Amino acid sequence: MRFSTRMASIGAAVIALGCLSAPALASRSHATATKVTVTATEFKFKLSTSTIAKPGSVTFTVVNKGKLPHDFKIAGKKTPLIKPGKSAKLTVTLKAGKDAYLCTVAGHAAAGMKGILKVK
Repeated sequence: MRFSTRMASIGAAVIALGCLSAPALASRSHATATKVTVTATEFKFKLSTSTIAKPGSVTFTVVNKGKLPHDFKIAGKKTPLIKPGKSAKLTVTLKAGKDAYLCTVAGHAAAGMKGILKVK
């Protein structure tokens, strides 16, 4: 994993879009995932944010509003192929820096389905 192994369970803890952190509990550290919505169309991605406020767990909800199947790959993980009108979730752990994302369907990244997400 790219993040501290001391991180508390994040499986069911996601925060509302736009909220990037939650107060720590007095007795223990409690991490939550940052939420990012990704809209896929031909041939681009639109992310709800281009910068994540802090390193850690990020849950991407990828919605395919295009007419072709797409996927979303970042930090070595990717969604399954998403059919038009469908969506998929992908949770990854990101470190500070820049992470490239792209659609792995042949020719889609070359046509513009790629970008960089910044993590502060």
